[in-house]
Amino acid sequence: MEVLSRIQLGPSLVRLELGGDGFSTFPETPSTDAYVKIVFAKPELGLEPPYDLAALRETLPGEDIPVTRTYTVRSVDREAGTLTLDFVVHGDEGLAGPWARDAQPGDRVAFMGPGGAYSPDPQADWHLLAGDLSAVPAIAAALEAMPDDARGLAFLVVDSDEDRLELTAPQGVEVVWTTGAQGGAATELLSTVLQSRPWPDGRVQVFAHGERESIKLVRRLLKERGIERDQISISGYWAHGRNEDRFQSEKREPIGKIDD
Repeated sequence: MEVLSRIQLGPSLVRLELGGDGFSTFPETPSTDAYVKIVFAKPELGLEPPYDLAALRETLPGEDIPVTRTYTVRSVDREAGTLTLDFVVHGDEGLAGPWARDAQPGDRVAFMGPGGAYSPDPQADWHLLAGDLSAVPAIAAALEAMPDDARGLAFLVVDSDEDRLELTAPQGVEVVWTTGAQGGAATELLSTVLQSRPWPDGRVQVFAHGERESIKLVRRLLKERGIERDQISISGYWAHGRNEDRFQSEKREPIGKIDD
């Protein structure tokens, strides 16, 4: 696809609207946590998308093989033929963030997907959603997909008040924003705020995603509350001090496991 527009939603969040001829090949998905893997190739290599990654792995040195970065689909507009992605940006840190910050209409984007596995269960008695800024697109999409009579709590921790967004949610779902997701206390913050409100009675469906170490603490809390695994969608979206290549490789190691 290609970039159609770029919007700065806050100091750390950039929204890109994508479209073009490639939109017709984007399949429908019921998942509100749908994601794509954007493929980044070194400009100096002159590679033209779509990329045959298997072939490139056989012909290019390791340092020149295109890399992928995973981003949640914020929304899809079939009538307009557009796909919206939100990017967390922290200055020049990382690969996808600076690219999104500097993207211009007409820039081409190659990606794989969508993947995804979660959508709000209308039969759940209530919903518990939790995450940091990286999970805001998926949580926002989930809130919009819930029936009007849905009940629940959505906890979002962000760096500053400027990162808060206006979200659309059912009247029975309380959205709780907490700032201060920086420094040594950031890892404990999400699990702490999850205990700041009484939890409703009944069977809950949980969606909890964000920084890996903070999500491990959330998982521990859910176990203490007796929440069954089949009621939970949970994973780390990223980890402090890791790029995505390292983060993905660690998923196969003990440090990368959310469950003990």
